[in-house]
Amino acid sequence: MSRNLISPPFVSRRQALAFLGTAAAYSSLTASSLLLADEIPSGQRQLVVRSDSPFNAEPVLSKLVKEWITPEQYFYVRNHGTLPKVDAAAFRLSVTGLVDRPVSLSLAELQAIGDSLTIPATLTCAGNRRQEFAKTKAVGGVQWDAGAIGNARWTGLRLSSLLAKCGVKAEAKHIWFEGLDACKHDTITTPFGASIPLERALAEKPVPALLAWKMNGEDLSPDHGFPLRGLVPGFIGARSVKWLAKIVVSDRPSPNYFQAVAYKLIEKESEAVTAAPIYEFLINSAICDPILAGGGGGSVPKTIAVSGYALPQGAASKLGKVEVSADGGKNWKLMKLLDDDHPGCWRRFAGEISLPDISKSIVVRATDFQGATQLKDAKWNMKGYQYNGWHEVPVARPM
Repeated sequence: MSRNLISPPFVSRRQALAFLGTAAAYSSLTASSLLLADEIPSGQRQLVVRSDSPFNAEPVLSKLVKEWITPEQYFYVRNHGTLPKVDAAAFRLSVTGLVDRPVSLSLAELQAIGDSLTIPATLTCAGNRRQEFAKTKAVGGVQWDAGAIGNARWTGLRLSSLLAKCGVKAEAKHIWFEGLDACKHDTITTPFGASIPLERALAEKPVPALLAWKMNGEDLSPDHGFPLRGLVPGFIGARSVKWLAKIVVSDRPSPNYFQAVAYKLIEKESEAVTAAPIYEFLINSAICDPILAGGGGGSVPKTIAVSGYALPQGAASKLGKVEVSADGGKNWKLMKLLDDDHPGCWRRFAGEISLPDISKSIVVRATDFQGATQLKDAKWNMKGYQYNGWHEVPVARPM
């Protein structure tokens, strides 16, 4: 079971069904600011496509950890619907709900509210490593390997600065986000939405939430939410809504389907309404190189170099160590942690390990400063979220 940073009240069945109202209101979105793309632009992507429509793709793992900051061409893309093409000149961000001063702002007006801030932060899909649930029982959804993760530098306005401008009423408890994409669920079409507790929206430490318009020093690309996206370090990527056009301050979590029903750890569908939403990502790690230890027609080397990434839970936790084993977890070899320690960010690791003749695979596990560590296997859930068992790479031996 995941540990959430903040556990909000359960969503009622009525609130969960209220996303239908959001869907009905979808047609009232500013038509001048939303045009559906005729095709998904390829740009400079170097990704493995997991689904074409909606477009979802991840990098080859060996490319992913070449740098601490992930170049855009190696940054995973997660979509639930159409890729919007937004007219930046017509774009407006609205803030409504439990505020003293509702606003509708252009991007330039938003940027003028306060000083911009640039922070590094890791985004990871809650479904990262979903393929590995098949060891217990296969689950549906995008069949991600371990590449639905990336670390970037994000530039934008503190979410707390915008909320201060609007004046949050005393009864407010949650901040809703809504994008400009068109997502189909059963017979319903709705924009992607999410919400976060107000405490997280206002928090400055360990790292603030942003309204981001740049990624790695460049304007956001359409893949990553141009012209504006939410950025909530330490939370799963689903809470960092792309193509962000609407914020609602409320006394309850968002009724949007992707908050109220999806992105929950459940074992059967009947639990979806009452289960708590996922917020924080879990401690995790993956071996990215070698993708296949040994291989070819020759002999397997006695010692191999290993590298990958490790991610602490949420934004407040820190990595303590990363270890690799070549004998199924009986003995562990400490790896070197690379990169500086930043809240809400991954760190890469590297080292060497000896391969005994009987070795069939190598596995990795991460441990935080409090001693919490990855278990051998993750608990199964029907949506395939938050897999964080030991990541295993097979040793290929000549026939």
